[in-house]
Amino acid sequence: MTSSLNTPGSTVLLFEHAAAGGRIVAEARLNAPATLNALSLDMIDILDPALRRWQDDERVVAVVVSGAGERAFSAGGDIQALYRAMVRNHQAGERIDDYPYDFFEREYRLDYLLHVYRKPVLALGHGVIMGGGLGIFSAAAYRLVSEKMRIAMPEVTVGLFPDAGATWLLRGFPPHHALFLGMTGSHINGADALALGLGTHSVAKAAFDTLIDSLCELHFSGVPERDAGLVDAHLKTLPAADQPEVQLPLIPDTLRIDVELADAVVAMQALEGRHPWLDRGLAAMSAGCPTTVGIVLEQLKRAHALQLADCFRMEMTVATHCADNHDFAEGVRALLIDKDNKPVWQFGDLASLPDAHVQSHFLEPWLRNPLHDLEQTS
Repeated sequence: MTSSLNTPGSTVLLFEHAAAGGRIVAEARLNAPATLNALSLDMIDILDPALRRWQDDERVVAVVVSGAGERAFSAGGDIQALYRAMVRNHQAGERIDDYPYDFFEREYRLDYLLHVYRKPVLALGHGVIMGGGLGIFSAAAYRLVSEKMRIAMPEVTVGLFPDAGATWLLRGFPPHHALFLGMTGSHINGADALALGLGTHSVAKAAFDTLIDSLCELHFSGVPERDAGLVDAHLKTLPAADQPEVQLPLIPDTLRIDVELADAVVAMQALEGRHPWLDRGLAAMSAGCPTTVGIVLEQLKRAHALQLADCFRMEMTVATHCADNHDFAEGVRALLIDKDNKPVWQFGDLASLPDAHVQSHFLEPWLRNPLHDLEQTS
């Protein structure tokens, strides 16, 4: 038996599925297919309390997160809403709309909660997974990879930076993969996701339709450690997805993060002409926001000294500066508002980008970071 916890028109649909032994498998389904399930503040404010309630409910043994529609798990965040608020603030010359800062803080709290969740969380990956959607997907303990997936951190195209936990994600990748994917926003497929450890299980999309029913038949113990093993064993019995070829070997391991930005860019540009996939990424970096490219390198340099909560605090700092500064709003304008694809970045190219400007994004603009209490609140 399945109980629906909210109305069919909600941007996140919440369900509780009766499982064997009086247990419950909970489900949160992102439900904004018209926007490719782009994450809004309304969606975050439905997800966060539901997840906290399920974590404390002894009957709930696992949580499944999915995306409505055939096109996307989640294509990112609702950056048009962010744009409108940023423009109001920039025009006023002061913060009169707190939406961007509230959005980032609550999004990162949600992502952190998923990372440290005390019960098995399964994210059913399909279609497009980017930005805020990747933040949710990558935070789940079990990240199912189906056919025809398109995963990216494309923030260089809009003047933001890989966030929503991407710092923690990228620090786990080989440095040359992290550098190329972060700086170029290149799309990877399901096979790449599995090779990177971003995906944990290859599962045919057709198996998603019956997954919750089969989970409900398992004999959960109510002990999270045992139940995690039970879920893992069950997922391994499902039919695997037919995955494409891995693209990651195209990225040479000579790319390094322990260098100056100019040297990193020269090494990246030296890859031009080797393969169309590499060329598409390099073209995106060349046309993208120079400040973002600089932030990514500094982000990667700092990541390995940080714990999970520290990564989110650093992202909160950088995101706040991005919301206050010129490039993020300009990138969204050019790509999604006016759609002229002609952003005028604060610095016209990487050669003119001052290191001091990059470093300023990592200076906390408050006496106390809004995420100072992450370890205590989750």
